[in-house]
Amino acid sequence: MAMDMGGSKGGVKSDINVTPLVDVMLVLLIIMMIVAPLLQKGADVKLPLAANTAEKPETQDQTVVAVDKQDRFFVNGIPVRREELRVRVEDILETRKERIVIIKADEDARYSAIMDAMDELRAGGIEDMGLITERRVRPAGGN
Repeated sequence: MAMDMGGSKGGVKSDINVTPLVDVMLVLLIIMMIVAPLLQKGADVKLPLAANTAEKPETQDQTVVAVDKQDRFFVNGIPVRREELRVRVEDILETRKERIVIIKADEDARYSAIMDAMDELRAGGIEDMGLITERRVRPAGGN
């Protein structure tokens, strides 16, 4: 029951024990896998369906204005009042080369709330806006 402290001649062992390092790295990886989707969630909206849609743009570097079904406004996932919407978006776009805003509206949001957001953006001099929808899946036998 003696402990092996080295080679066959009793010297110091020069190998690095990587098992604790691997354990710590796996725990960190699991934590990052769980936390990363929560950080990117933004506003909880159910996008409307459309048959003729393009691929959704990558929204990491885009300015996203979301309108949920309670007609609340969010800028890049942060809730804002309607009165603050224009100023908040202008502050974000001030440092950006492209002045494009993506609008994500819940399918149950009132049309007037979406138009309010667009009016606020136009009042701030933002004319390039896009609406994001989910692709409607067509039946297998349909045209």
